[in-house]
Amino acid sequence: MYERIISVDGIEHMLNLFGSYDENINSLQKEYNITIVNRGDEIKLTGDEDNVSRAAKAIDTLLLLSKKGERINEQNLRYVFSLVSEGLQDEVQKLSDDGICVTLKGKIVKPKTIGQKKYVDAIRDNTVVLGIGPAGTGKTYLAVAMAVKAFRAHEVSKIILTRPAVEAGEKLGFLPGDLQNKVDPYLRPLYDALFEMLGPENFQKQLERGSIEVAPLAYMRGRTLDDSFIILDEAQNTTPEQMKMFLTRLGFGSKIVITGDVTQIDLPDSKRSGLIEAMRVLKNVEDISINRFTEKDVVRHKLVQDIIKAYEKYYERGSGHKNG
Repeated sequence: MYERIISVDGIEHMLNLFGSYDENINSLQKEYNITIVNRGDEIKLTGDEDNVSRAAKAIDTLLLLSKKGERINEQNLRYVFSLVSEGLQDEVQKLSDDGICVTLKGKIVKPKTIGQKKYVDAIRDNTVVLGIGPAGTGKTYLAVAMAVKAFRAHEVSKIILTRPAVEAGEKLGFLPGDLQNKVDPYLRPLYDALFEMLGPENFQKQLERGSIEVAPLAYMRGRTLDDSFIILDEAQNTTPEQMKMFLTRLGFGSKIVITGDVTQIDLPDSKRSGLIEAMRVLKNVEDISINRFTEKDVVRHKLVQDIIKAYEKYYERGSGHKNG
């Protein structure tokens, strides 16, 4: 049997590493088939040499996350396991200690994976950014956080949220209420993120001032959007014509973030996705960044990752059909 001792600097990091009822340590022992014993400010790893070595890398990476203020849980355990298996654990060094913004409840919003960090950096450094990936990767939430940060820093004077209302065929007149009532059901995820970061009262105040605008994609036609942070959500449900129309609304001092999941296209089979076409057309255009998330960037329940993997395997076998 091979043994290795790891020193842990700080009782708070030791407690974070072990988790409630030692659940994190139990996951580490199960994942690497080793035994872990706590000895004061040290932990002893016992088992096969290769397994102990991999476990030590995982623990060092988890402790680094802990020092960056992350609570060690099932999600980042799984993430670190995947990084170690690919030899990419050192990439965690690139994760910033600083947050994007602070929510009303004092929660610091910041990237939790390398994919999310690259996405946030791309939004900061480019005028147009496409964030493509599965549900739960934070692509919409982080875009809203960056919009709030830019708005608070007076880098833009307006936040514009838009989304194609595919289910209503963009014919919103059939829905009851005024424009706001008609659009609300389609933009709930964006509202939820803004409520969390600004608070409902501040959000409503900015909405009344016109500093925040929420509108269906159809209402973007014919406008030039200056000095704005514009987020197009669920962009996989745009047609190529709608996507081109939206992109050409870009005005001076503005930034555009387009988010979507090309595996969840709700367009009729006869229509092509504007997001898929944009990924091909814009891939070599300067000041436009295309970011792809994977299941490793999912920060929701572990089953979300498993579901995404299962569907990917299903489509790879040719058993299913994907629009696009």
